[in-house]
Formats: sequence, structure tokens, C-alpha cells
Amino acid sequence: MQKGQYTYPKQEKLKSRTTIDLMFTEGKSVSKYPLRLVYVPIDEAYTDGAPLKMGVSVSKKHFKRAHDRNYFKRLLRETYRHHKHIITDRLDRPYAFMFFYQTKDRLSFEEINTKTIQLFEKFAAQEQL
Repeated sequence: MQKGQYTYPKQEKLKSRTTIDLMFTEGKSVSKYPLRLVYVPIDEAYTDGAPLKMGVSVSKKHFKRAHDRNYFKRLLRETYRHHKHIITDRLDRPYAFMFFYQTKDRLSFEEINTKTIQLFEKFAAQEQL
């Protein structure tokens, strides 16, 4: 296990509006209910040395209250932080990810954790990593 493997540093946070727009126009997606991952390969110049840029989103349509949305965003970031090694160990180029929680169901951390692992494995298989 390498140092810093279970971190989510500022360099990995997806903030660029142009990258987000590119992701939704040209990106691909992979789903494992209730999670969805939209991704696009990005240029090395925009990575700040990070192999991944990742953002999370929870629908306001499903969770009206901000504290509910924030709770699930925290869970998504935490499961990403714990399991990003599944993807980063295999990457040959940088990617931008957007991680979505797409249901009204309030799943437990353990359920979201297992779905995240399955989603990352499905992404790796789809991209032949």
C-alpha cells in the first residue's frame, strides 16, 4: 500500500466548467444501480499531476433538503476515497469522473460501498484497463 492511497486531495477535485461540459457532451457512462459514473479522458495539461479528477452529484429532485444531499455526497466521496486504487492502479491516461447517486432510496454505507466496487470494476472492464 503506497502512501497517500486513501486520500482525496484538492488536485483530484473536479472544478473546471469546461471539463464538466466536455464530460456531458462527449463522455461515456457506466451504471450500477443506484450509482452512475460519467467519464471522459482528459489532457495531461489539465490534471495538476492527478490521474483522476472526480466530482459527485446527488439529485435535488430526489432529496429536497440540502443536508440529505450533503450526506450522500459525503458517502460517495468516502467510498471513492477508499476504492479509487481499483482504477488508479490500472490507468494509462488521466480521466475526469462525475459520480451520481440516482435514487430516492436511502441505502446504507455498506450497500453504497459494495456498489462502488462493482461500478469501478465495470468501468475498468469497459475501458479494458
